[in-house]
Amino acid sequence: MIDKPIETVMRESNRDILIPADLVATVNQDNNLQHVFMVLTKVKYAKIPVLDNDNHFKGLVSLPMITELMMQDTGITSRPLEAIKVKQIMQKDVPTIYERDNLEAILRYLVDENFLVFVDSDTHFKGIITRRELFKEINYLAHNFNKRYIALPVYNHKSKSETKNAKVHGSKGMIN
Repeated sequence: MIDKPIETVMRESNRDILIPADLVATVNQDNNLQHVFMVLTKVKYAKIPVLDNDNHFKGLVSLPMITELMMQDTGITSRPLEAIKVKQIMQKDVPTIYERDNLEAILRYLVDENFLVFVDSDTHFKGIITRRELFKEINYLAHNFNKRYIALPVYNHKSKSETKNAKVHGSKGMIN
């Protein structure tokens, strides 16, 4: 669980960690892979969301998935890409999030992924939350935490032998 002071400061930022759907490059599940290859190459992304005709999120497609199909014994060719649809090769078991306020889940997923897909309760694609945007929030936290809170150590970690041998100063003098 995220400590409340940390979460409070992160939420104070005016930045929105969600990149809205209309700013995210996507492809349709019925597009052929040649089209997807051109889109991925043009936008310089390695992986993008796949949607259906009603903007429901269906999965992800990546450049390595496509280039694997382009490799032949005789070299690289794009010919097979024309006949294969995205829905035939896309990754379908993709974690999504529908509560954008769930920082705990967002942090957990972005440890291993560059972005997390945000959908509504009907799986309509609403955008992505990227590791980069989350790092901007962590940067905000690092530079603004002390404006609202004072961080103090909870207790001093000492071994039993250090505690046993420690000299304690009290109102009646030094105690061994």
